[in-house]
Amino acid sequence: MRLRLAGLRSVLAGPFDIEVPAGGCVAITGPSGSGKSLLLRMVADLDPHEGEALLDGIACSAMPAPEWRGRVAYVAAETGWWADDVAAHFTDLAAARALADEMGLKAELLDGPLLRLSTGERQRVALMRTLLNHPSVLLLDEPTGALDETATARVEAVLARTMAAGTAILLVTHNPAQAARMAARRYVMDAGKLQRA
Repeated sequence: MRLRLAGLRSVLAGPFDIEVPAGGCVAITGPSGSGKSLLLRMVADLDPHEGEALLDGIACSAMPAPEWRGRVAYVAAETGWWADDVAAHFTDLAAARALADEMGLKAELLDGPLLRLSTGERQRVALMRTLLNHPSVLLLDEPTGALDETATARVEAVLARTMAAGTAILLVTHNPAQAARMAARRYVMDAGKLQRA
């Protein structure tokens, strides 16, 4: 499904007018504190904003918040957890184990506590949790920020396959090379404003 932002703004950033096609990726780079994460949080309807985000022409404001957030899923750089055990965050453990392998994670990690996971492992588990809910749009905030090159390549391969199945991705990254690999359209955020890269 296509994501479109129409005059989306807050007192700190915007207005933003962007279109992310189904199966496509738009990447945003820029310095820390420039408004990249704020933009994703506004699209996810987590921060106050004016203007509109639309999914295939249906406005966020016309959809119950849980439905919007299920279809337009935000994966924060540091995600929240509701249980101590990794497995408790998945309804389909067989699918989670298969996806863990694709992402370069040992399947047995799913049987242990979250406290034993490294930052990079938690980052991948959070992405897995979201991917297995099959959202129409992924809002990704530094999804590979804590990963080495090998793990990053594996995650990018999974994301490429997800896009090939029709998922739209709005990607925030500090890595210009990743933006070039993943996205057909790239922007730079500076002081709450976007410019084409």
